[in-house]
Amino acid sequence: MSASVAVIQLPGVNCERETAAAIEAAGLSATVFAGTRAPEDLRGFDAFVIPGGFSYQDRVRAGALAAKHPIVGVLAEEADRGKPVLGICNGAQVLVEAGLVPGGAGVELALARNRMPARDGYYTRWIRVRVEETPCVFARGLEPGLVIPLPMAHGEGRFVGATGRMEALEAAGQIPFRYARSDGRVATEFPDDPNGSERAAAGVCNARGNVLALMPHPERAIARDAVARSIAGAWSAPAPCDLDAGAGGPGPGLLLFRALREHLEDA
Repeated sequence: MSASVAVIQLPGVNCERETAAAIEAAGLSATVFAGTRAPEDLRGFDAFVIPGGFSYQDRVRAGALAAKHPIVGVLAEEADRGKPVLGICNGAQVLVEAGLVPGGAGVELALARNRMPARDGYYTRWIRVRVEETPCVFARGLEPGLVIPLPMAHGEGRFVGATGRMEALEAAGQIPFRYARSDGRVATEFPDDPNGSERAAAGVCNARGNVLALMPHPERAIARDAVARSIAGAWSAPAPCDLDAGAGGPGPGLLLFRALREHLEDA
């Protein structure tokens, strides 16, 4: 029997179906878990994903109200037991606002408004992320330096922390994915770094590596045919047909969900 993953459908979340499809494509069992269900029902699942959207209409700050939901309290307890938790875009904002990322000392980071030249607000495009040396389970088996094309779509995705905090997280391997240029080097300016995130962080995990807050959307890139040809690089090459991932074969976003499957199989 495949491991079970709960896709948390908090009020205002709108990416639950494609996230569940990505999980299923990786060989796991996905259940869309409505926010109206009893939080204790979550304890029977092996892993959890909070997908993207606009929980509670992003009032106050993106993710701030959802972080107070009783379901997130149960997620924190299950994460402490070692179960994997992934927050994608708005889900990443929820995890940061709840203090699950980077974890251990309350709310330490913020996802601030994008910092972009000559524009403001919501921004969407394909970007590249580079895999770093990390304990993160969602990067399991991925070679450091690997560049992965993914789409992003957010208005508040700029990871920031107190002076020196992001540098310390980088040194500890808690920034597993960083925005990158086409040549594989870390992005230093817009548009390769699409939001001005400190240390070019596209995702931050906890010290244990089982909780990841990730701003780009891997669930939107599980099929190779979905990848924008202008940014695809090696992913634009022909691939054998994979019926689980579309006619063009598996896409780069599927790597993260397959890493989760491998972790759960060995747990």
